[in-house]
Amino acid sequence: MAQWTSAMGAAQLARLLNSQQDRPAGPGTRRPPAYRSLADGIRLLVLEGRVPVAARLPAERELALALSVSRTTVAAAYEALRTEGFLESRRGAGSWTAVPAGNPLPARGLEPLPPEALGSMIDLGCAALPAPEPWLTRAVQGALEELPPYAHTHGDYPAGLPALRSMIADRYTARGIPTMPEQIMVTTGAMGAIDAICHLFSGRGERIAVESPSYANILQLMREAGARLVPVAMAAGLAGWDLDRWRQVLRDAAPRIAYVVADFHNPTGALADEDQRRQLVEAARSAGTVLVADETMSELWLDEGVEMPRAVCAFDPAGSTVITVGSASKAFWAGMRIGWVRAAPDVIRSLVAARAYADLGTPVLEQLAVNWLFNTGGWEQAVAIRRGQARENRDALVAAVRRELPDWEFEVPRGGLTLWVRTGGLSGSRLAEAGERVGVRVPSGPRFGVDGAFEGYVRLPFTVGGAVAEEAAVRLAAAAKLVESGATGGGETPRTFVA
Repeated sequence: MAQWTSAMGAAQLARLLNSQQDRPAGPGTRRPPAYRSLADGIRLLVLEGRVPVAARLPAERELALALSVSRTTVAAAYEALRTEGFLESRRGAGSWTAVPAGNPLPARGLEPLPPEALGSMIDLGCAALPAPEPWLTRAVQGALEELPPYAHTHGDYPAGLPALRSMIADRYTARGIPTMPEQIMVTTGAMGAIDAICHLFSGRGERIAVESPSYANILQLMREAGARLVPVAMAAGLAGWDLDRWRQVLRDAAPRIAYVVADFHNPTGALADEDQRRQLVEAARSAGTVLVADETMSELWLDEGVEMPRAVCAFDPAGSTVITVGSASKAFWAGMRIGWVRAAPDVIRSLVAARAYADLGTPVLEQLAVNWLFNTGGWEQAVAIRRGQARENRDALVAAVRRELPDWEFEVPRGGLTLWVRTGGLSGSRLAEAGERVGVRVPSGPRFGVDGAFEGYVRLPFTVGGAVAEEAAVRLAAAAKLVESGATGGGETPRTFVA
């Protein structure tokens, strides 16, 4: 019986490998043999999760043709991977990817670093900050005081607590977007909201248009749901969306769903202006595409004088075209897994009905805590603390990276939690691998793209400041030197730092 559970075509693997562009070798730099470069490229794809474990690789002849190399080169690369534990083979069954004994399975998303590793590893993988105290403690204490009446019920509220639904609806109304509680569903974080939307509107094989780049975990969620992702390039710099490209994709690809982050886009930090929002809603309505607008960063403006455009749903207040997703996780604390959906009442009813086969409902205590924050004004004060933390961290990280890595290019966003950095011609995948060795964890650009795009980028979140930000930049510079010297090759695996 074959040990592989999926298959990787030669053309697909060739595209992923060809996306791994390194800086040209300088004078005197020793280039590894072709088979070694190929083996290293496949190993990196496995370690990043971009080629799944237990995926059957193409036959040697097929891959050689796709890469325009000799079959001998491919055979030698496969043999090197077998020796290192990254490939297993059996006569008649082919060859499939593996990980060496003792290595953790590669993560496809941006999971937080385990707490036991925080002592010696600087984690730039997760764009989340510590809780803004004392507001977390106060919110939980307030929730406990309001809990007794709910404890006498079954505790399942598939649409969310009525009090919280009304509060969220009132907050939209206060922003000039009339909203009824029937247009709100409370979810387990924004990820839970988008997962429910994808399952309702997009079956396996359906097209979903996404910004390119886009949030890595959402892209992976959509892939796991069987969607066919259609990337739409962002405008240059921090200019937001390229409306001409969006109109073309909506017209030609006719995606069932389009997913966008208008407010301090993750990962670039771009802020779409009001005219872009109006035009995209009109284009989606004309194409019959459901536009999912992720507002999780909308309250995280960091600079004075930032004028926030009207919400995307302001141009479709009935919610027939635009489904809005919000969350407490970025603006308040990632451990507060409360999100919500704003849509037309019939869409909300369908989402609620489908929830009976998913998670039934969101934890009551956390809903009461968020409702307490909204009711008391604690939310605004907590978010102000969050903005101050993110602003200080952003400024410290920007200064440190500019000092230690002057060849790296980026524009400083006026809000959000992330910096999108072009790495001076170095491979983001190899930087991520080298970073593990020197004690800094950073996600590479291809995690935020489709089919290997953005190999020359990394994402840096505003999660560390002061001396830690300076040390992070020093370690990133050390990782860059390892990549430039070619020291990331040779089949070694990233070392795990444990406190």
